[in-house]
Amino acid sequence: MQDGRMPFEHGDEDKSNPRNSGFLPDISLPSSLPAEPVPIADMANIFGVTHRTLHFYEEKALLTSKRIGQMRVYTHRNVRRMAVINVCREVGISVASITEIMEKLVRSLSQEEADDVFHAALRQRKRELTAELSTLQRQAQQIEELLVTDSDADGLDGEERPPARDIALTDTERKCLELMAEGYAPVRLARALGLSGTDLNVLEAKIIGKFNASNRFQAVAKAVLLGVIRA
Repeated sequence: MQDGRMPFEHGDEDKSNPRNSGFLPDISLPSSLPAEPVPIADMANIFGVTHRTLHFYEEKALLTSKRIGQMRVYTHRNVRRMAVINVCREVGISVASITEIMEKLVRSLSQEEADDVFHAALRQRKRELTAELSTLQRQAQQIEELLVTDSDADGLDGEERPPARDIALTDTERKCLELMAEGYAPVRLARALGLSGTDLNVLEAKIIGKFNASNRFQAVAKAVLLGVIRA
């Protein structure tokens, strides 16, 4: 090669990096997975993320890559790691918690142990979401009571108050919310809406902002609670 680098060889990254040992939970991957080495562009397209996101995960030591010339490339092992990371991010698990999960997976001695680590993390996140939903329901009820009190003081009845479902959403934003409520992962969501990964990120950011939420899951929860969409 002109820059003096040796071609990427199958498995060389896995042998040299201890973070690529251990077992990983069984996460579905695309049937058309590119052959190794997987270019960064393909890696980004598979998971509907940006190159910057992949760089960030490498900075956090969640992924590793090699280079062929100026191009970053990944092993299938790292594609599988990214699948785990991506699922965790989709359900709102923090990067710090993902780091702990991946470290436990590195130390796993069997597939069963790796699955147990992953399922324990999912159960913990489910408990957190249940608590968040409970808080959102309580806050929504408090807001409703305050609105009723304010309307009574102003001599208005409930029918004259603007309904929560009047939050201005485009058809695409509403469709996106409905699909998120159905559990669509970002890659599938982008395909269903005919958007690129970047365009989907922009769309989700707009929706999150309109509901004054901190993430996509909170936006969906608020949309359901306010009657904007049905669960």
